[in-house]
Amino acid sequence: MSPLISSIAWVRRGAAAENPEKYNLDEKELERVQQLARIELEDAQLELQRASEAAQEMEDRSEDEEDNEEDWEDASDDDRMDEDEVEPKPNPKAKAKAKAKAKANGNEGDDEDVDELAEYNLDNYDEEKTGTASGPFSNIKGLTYYRTNDEDPYITLKEDDEEVEKAELQVQPSDNMIVTAKTEDEVSNLDIYIYNDADENLYVHHDILLPSFPLCLEWLDFPPNTSTTPTNGTTSSQGNFIAVGTFEPEIEIWSLDMTDAIYPSLILGRPDKSAAHVPKPLGTGKKKRKQVKQREPNAAYHVDAVLSLSWNRSHRNILASASADATVKLWDLSGDGGNALRSFDVHADKVQSIQWSSAQPEVLLSGSYDRTVRVFDSRDPGKAVGAVVGADVEALKWDPWDANFFYVSLENGNVHSFDVRTLSTIPKTANPSAPTISRFTLSAHTGAASALDINPHMRGCIATGGADKLVKVWNIDTENDQVNASMVISRNLEVGKVFTIAFSPDDPLTIAAAGSKAKLQVWDIGANAGARKSFGARLPQRQGGWERARESGGVVGVHDDDDDESDQGE
Repeated sequence: MSPLISSIAWVRRGAAAENPEKYNLDEKELERVQQLARIELEDAQLELQRASEAAQEMEDRSEDEEDNEEDWEDASDDDRMDEDEVEPKPNPKAKAKAKAKAKANGNEGDDEDVDELAEYNLDNYDEEKTGTASGPFSNIKGLTYYRTNDEDPYITLKEDDEEVEKAELQVQPSDNMIVTAKTEDEVSNLDIYIYNDADENLYVHHDILLPSFPLCLEWLDFPPNTSTTPTNGTTSSQGNFIAVGTFEPEIEIWSLDMTDAIYPSLILGRPDKSAAHVPKPLGTGKKKRKQVKQREPNAAYHVDAVLSLSWNRSHRNILASASADATVKLWDLSGDGGNALRSFDVHADKVQSIQWSSAQPEVLLSGSYDRTVRVFDSRDPGKAVGAVVGADVEALKWDPWDANFFYVSLENGNVHSFDVRTLSTIPKTANPSAPTISRFTLSAHTGAASALDINPHMRGCIATGGADKLVKVWNIDTENDQVNASMVISRNLEVGKVFTIAFSPDDPLTIAAAGSKAKLQVWDIGANAGARKSFGARLPQRQGGWERARESGGVVGVHDDDDDESDQGE
């Protein structure tokens, strides 16, 4: 599989802890992990003991076999020595010495016996030779031990390493975090970047290893109930967390203020331990194929990949998830995460994208592979309204500047804008060949329009990314109730096929993008004169203005050793 970044998420300035904590696997954390993973520690210890005993038994058996082999080899050597034994040559010096000793003891008559044994020097057989060094440490006369590293003269760095590491991990108030969901060489992880706009600096701060291929990310500041990470906000109820959806049915919540973490703060849902999804053979013989049986959806937890996540910023303990099992579920972050609060089956196929409405915090927008989008109140989903869009949904967003509008990007490269007030109820299995009329349509990309975001800082600015490897910024002018949509700027950011884009939560002209090259790029569109001209009147006031000299030409990235290599699979 070619390396790629499937999703990115910004963290606003000031939300991250200045000094991240280091993960500590103590007894309290072990107990938390035990409860979180829903495992029995005693059973795990018993299995570990059995495995250890089995390993020891195998080791003992192996040693016995080696001893038996050595015995056979010794016996063979003895037989060979008996067959090839040759009378040794006499040693004159040893013989003379033995005679003198026998004479002194009055045993001159035993000269013949002494002569025969003297040549073997049996009197000195057990004495070790002195002055001969052997072994890898034979030249070391002794080892000196010190109670602390400060007393050891050979340790020159001493405790300064900890201070250096602490300084390297420090997050400044002017820093943004950018989280990427990356997969390379079948290894998946979260890369947490630090981005400083003033210095045009972007680097990986730390990373988190994931157990499965990540598909979506959602940042949140609500500390999960089972989290042990200290909160760092202005109140005790704020933190810095990332929700991760993967090919597995569970949702993991990780702390971004914890380094070297090996287990998430919370897991939503549970693994499917049944055999319903195990591939079963079709036919017989060598050419038989395997078919994966669909797992039955249920109201308690997902049974397939989690494709999209949305955190409710008004009801901060609520997280919504969309899944390939065609359901949308709500989760309570203040609970144990075992079962969902609510489950909705308003779609007939995989639910690709969801988002809460910021103006009406109980209302959800969802888009599916059934080629429809739905708007429904989570308290009464039976009154949902929707639109037929004629192609698979890639991404969707509410317009933060008008609560009645939303945008949806499609697999055919188009981007539609809808007014929710004009929508009506549609059947669950709507006819995809009869699309609903939209406010306006952008022919945005050649191929899928896989990424979409709306600028939260100024009205009428949207960004799209597609399979044609382009990131485009659009100006939507709605003066005099007339919609005039035009492209302001387009650029190939060298990220491959664009899978994800997001506007900065702090800088109105900054966009992060990533895709099939597994490379993150941060683009300041303010470096372009045309963009400044189009959006200048709508930009917030800024000291020194928005025209800045950019050494990078407006694009900041991390150098990759593989940048020069050709991309496979594009």
